[in-house]
Amino acid sequence: MLAAARDEIERLMPAEVRTALEEGAIVIDLRCRDERGDTGVIPGSVTVGRSVLEWRCDPSSPWADPAVARPDARVILVCADGYSSSLAAASLRRLGFDRAGDLIGGMNGWLEAGLPVERVSS
Repeated sequence: MLAAARDEIERLMPAEVRTALEEGAIVIDLRCRDERGDTGVIPGSVTVGRSVLEWRCDPSSPWADPAVARPDARVILVCADGYSSSLAAASLRRLGFDRAGDLIGGMNGWLEAGLPVERVSS
């Protein structure tokens, strides 16, 4: 299932995600509050819990969030290690997000690359 999902999506290295964010991509952090509190977040990212991702991103949903319900945008999903984000990105592809992808290595890959982190309270 994971391999099939990854065949459908664009997977980006941490430095590529940073560049994409600077170019206007939407970076969605799927991790729970405790994880974000422990490691911080990617500056400029938006938090959407994995359990509500499709509802928030689907423009036809009554629970859509205008910040992320943009199927024409480049959307990059982030989890802790890059597994659930791959599955979530494939799900968004099925919703019409043709430019949905994920961060290889997840937030841990971002941290290992030494890229900037914004601290949040847990």
